[in-house]
Amino acid sequence: MFTAENWPIACNMLSFGSTAPDGRPIAVAPASVWAAQLRQVRELGFDYIDPTDGWVPLAALSEARIREFEQVLADEGLAISSISMTRNSVVDVERGEENLAMAHRLIDLAPRLGATVVNTGFMQAVTPEQQKALWFWLAEGHKDDPALRPLAIERIRELGEHAARNGIQISLEMYEDTYLGTADDAVAFVTEVNHSAVGLNPDIGNLVRLHRPMPGFMEMFEKVLPHANFWHIKNYLRDEDPQTGSYASAPMPLKTGIINYRAVIRRALELGYSGPFCCEHYGSDSLGVCAENREYITQVLTSALR
Repeated sequence: MFTAENWPIACNMLSFGSTAPDGRPIAVAPASVWAAQLRQVRELGFDYIDPTDGWVPLAALSEARIREFEQVLADEGLAISSISMTRNSVVDVERGEENLAMAHRLIDLAPRLGATVVNTGFMQAVTPEQQKALWFWLAEGHKDDPALRPLAIERIRELGEHAARNGIQISLEMYEDTYLGTADDAVAFVTEVNHSAVGLNPDIGNLVRLHRPMPGFMEMFEKVLPHANFWHIKNYLRDEDPQTGSYASAPMPLKTGIINYRAVIRRALELGYSGPFCCEHYGSDSLGVCAENREYITQVLTSALR
């Protein structure tokens, strides 16, 4: 069990995007570009990052580039607590087998890089309508095909077997309209996978931002927290008018959004949560908000673990 002082709380590198400042893919950019971005995170006080494949796709890098990445991490004084796959579903109709191979590659890289968790899910590429929207979640996106659910179960169990052999965990990210799109769906899915190395990423933030009816956040957390082994943690303003049927949402720091994370984190600890946190935020100064969120989580942990 970690202490409040050494609990891994990472910054998700997604806010830097997959394109270098000169327009080339970040994956082929010089290591100096990676270093400059990592330095911003380190200067904000982070000890850990999550190198999501929406930033640098580690599974696609050559061995030489992986060694460069390791050297940059060491030079900047950062460690990796988790690795997240972004919009690379293992049951994507066109790229599912390729994505499955990438997941296996990440499972092999994770112990080498110090990560204890590989996070994945069933979200897919944003649609043109989502790209045009102020916030992508305001437009409808991919919806999972129920006919592919057995294959999804099979492939996640396969990843769980591999993860167990490597001494790490697989975490499944909750996301709307996927097999993990509600608390009940997520619990049913991970229960059917039935593998000790597979748990849930209780990213309820992905749900409370939606402009649709939603259960109370604590009701959802009570269902999923017993299965949680990793946590993309973020918060949103949410407002709804039952008379007009209108909704509003926007990203907010952890302590000011609709989810009371002081209560939720304490409850997670009561239920035995011991996985890493990964701070996320969309819009504004994402890195600055993530740094404030890290400090908030640390304070909550300090209070709860006394």
